[in-house]
Amino acid sequence: MTKKVFGTSHVPLSPAVRAGDFVYVSGQVPVKDGKIVEGDVSVQTVVVLDNIKALLEETGCTMSDVIKTFVILTDKKDFAAFNTVYASYFPSEPPARTTVESGLMVDITVEIDAIAYKPL
Repeated sequence: MTKKVFGTSHVPLSPAVRAGDFVYVSGQVPVKDGKIVEGDVSVQTVVVLDNIKALLEETGCTMSDVIKTFVILTDKKDFAAFNTVYASYFPSEPPARTTVESGLMVDITVEIDAIAYKPL
């Protein structure tokens, strides 16, 4: 099995790693051009999912190749708004997903990681 890192590496993590037919995308946060994007959970979710989409494209995958996501929301009251945006990125056959409420390391509303599957 081959392993390749994608994205700009931020020690001690890699934004995305392809291992054989699987792509693992590290938890993405609402950061654009190195700065946290201000806004509600809908705005921040768009940025996070766009970041995931861009990393997947680097690996040769698309959002339709995502098979599993793990979502952290800082406030469960944001779930409906988050879910509306999330559903627009996965209009059919959405991936398996876990969603939890938890504090995050920085002042943001959402973090998402993803696993994609696409044979080489």
